[in-house]
Amino acid sequence: MPGSTVLGRVIRRARRQSGISQESLAAAADIDRTFMGEIERGTSNPSFEVLERIAKGLGVKLSELMRVYESEAEKTVGTGHRVS
Repeated sequence: MPGSTVLGRVIRRARRQSGISQESLAAAADIDRTFMGEIERGTSNPSFEVLERIAKGLGVKLSELMRVYESEAEKTVGTGHRVS
């Protein structure tokens, strides 16, 4: 599974757990809602600056978001399937 897909899933999960709509998070991160959707689907790669703003909008440190990303990325294998 590509890293952008894993990152998007991590961001989407954090957003939903925070009870924030995609539109609200996009506004807080000062990006277009469609771009936010592309990031969550893994079809666009955000810049470091955008990742910082997304983390701030989620109320988490960027390092925490990346820690979760790394953990999730390690669970995937080359076939694109998650390890149970």
